[in-house]
Amino acid sequence: MSRSTERGSVSEARTRLLRTATRIFYTEGIHSVGIDRIVAEAQVTRATLYRHFPSKEALVLAYLEQADQAVREQVATAVASSQSPADQVRAVARSITEGIRSSGFRGCAFLNAAAEYFDPAHPIHQAVLAHREWFLDTVTDLLAQTADSPADTAGQHLAMLRDGAMAAGCLFDPELISATFLHGVEGILQARTARPPQPRK
Repeated sequence: MSRSTERGSVSEARTRLLRTATRIFYTEGIHSVGIDRIVAEAQVTRATLYRHFPSKEALVLAYLEQADQAVREQVATAVASSQSPADQVRAVARSITEGIRSSGFRGCAFLNAAAEYFDPAHPIHQAVLAHREWFLDTVTDLLAQTADSPADTAGQHLAMLRDGAMAAGCLFDPELISATFLHGVEGILQARTARPPQPRK
């Protein structure tokens, strides 16, 4: 076997392992899934798994890193699709509802992981916090461009609305949840751009 062929098969095995783990972790949870099942469904040996991921924790972190990258790309695409800052915020919000309305939606991968790894010092919990800090910073920066006033509170508000929509989207009617979320985002934008009441003379 040539070196290039060997590298190709190794890369394919890693991809298959991560794809299998992602599917199972997202749909069934992390703690409930053992390494043996992932190995069996990915059709690799334990030795192959540990060659790429020295522990289950490393596999979970790779799963969250992949999810983080997907969300970053989703947000970047949404922002690039619009011109004005307000429309960019709306585009990001719509991209979130597209996920909520998608087949197989099981909530936010990061909120789900945090529920299973609630120790703030745990590396997996830390990965969740890093993703959420990036998301909060991103939407706050976008909202800051919609008006001259500080946007920290508006960013927190939007992130909170997003958390609620992601949690409720797999429990109730996703269309209703999506519409409610978009209405809330519009309210944030209107509050940002509304003129303050003028004092009476």
